[in-house]
Amino acid sequence: MIGKKNIVFGFLFLVLTAALGPYMVKTMLPTAGEAQNARVAAAGKLAEVVQSNYDDPETLAKIAPDKLAQLNSAAILGINQQINARAPLDSIKGGPHAHGNLEALLNIAVGIVLCFVSCKRAWMKQVISWAFILGTVLHSGMLLLGGVLDQAWAWKVLGTGAGPILLLVGLLLAGIATATGFKGEIVRD
Repeated sequence: MIGKKNIVFGFLFLVLTAALGPYMVKTMLPTAGEAQNARVAAAGKLAEVVQSNYDDPETLAKIAPDKLAQLNSAAILGINQQINARAPLDSIKGGPHAHGNLEALLNIAVGIVLCFVSCKRAWMKQVISWAFILGTVLHSGMLLLGGVLDQAWAWKVLGTGAGPILLLVGLLLAGIATATGFKGEIVRD
């Protein structure tokens, strides 16, 4: 069965990309949480001054401009620190984690469909099958290598657009093959 390799690949790739969730929670979320706490503390001090009509909470006199500037700078830097701490987390979450899970499930679905499709030319099912596997590797795989493992060359491969193009071609060919050769029972190739 030609679709079997897509099903196996899909499940293995899903394990890999789904594992990014616990990885992000364990390694990146604490740093983002610390940055958020620092931002809340700095912004809270500034908010306290603003709410007290710009009186210094320590002296109850009007706050000195230099102290207000320091509080403002600390709040801005706290916001920036939080954004910078969340950037790697958001990059993995929106890139290899989400796309990888989707493309793994897409491989599983296509593998199952290919088991029920008959083509006059057996090589056509192979083309569809390999288009999905290679498309996934050249798209989500490169997102994984570039975003998680910091491999700069992976961004160059991703920039070619070959992965998404292969996936779209695979979808088109799978649609045509299904429309013309769906049997409703498992086909022996």
